[in-house]
Amino acid sequence: MIHLLKTKTGRLRILAILEGISLLILVFIAVPMKYWLGNPSFVKLMGPVHGSLFLLFLFNTLSVGVEQHWKFRETTWKVILACFIPFGTFYIVYKILSKL
Repeated sequence: MIHLLKTKTGRLRILAILEGISLLILVFIAVPMKYWLGNPSFVKLMGPVHGSLFLLFLFNTLSVGVEQHWKFRETTWKVILACFIPFGTFYIVYKILSKL
């Protein structure tokens, strides 16, 4: 795992996994706790964490896309779109980022 920190693509893979985990926690744990149990504290905690990871992922995707000379219509938009879909970043890590 430490070897991933040495490259921008590796760091993007780590961010993708963290962003995906934070989205899953927010959607499947924090939001149901807020609405079913009436406890919004976990949403207040996870919301900013997920938002920060989301922005870091977007900025790093654009940075890696420029560095790797990705064509926006072929690769970059797929990676960006993945962060809006639960489990999407895990798919992108497996299908696109692991091959770079």
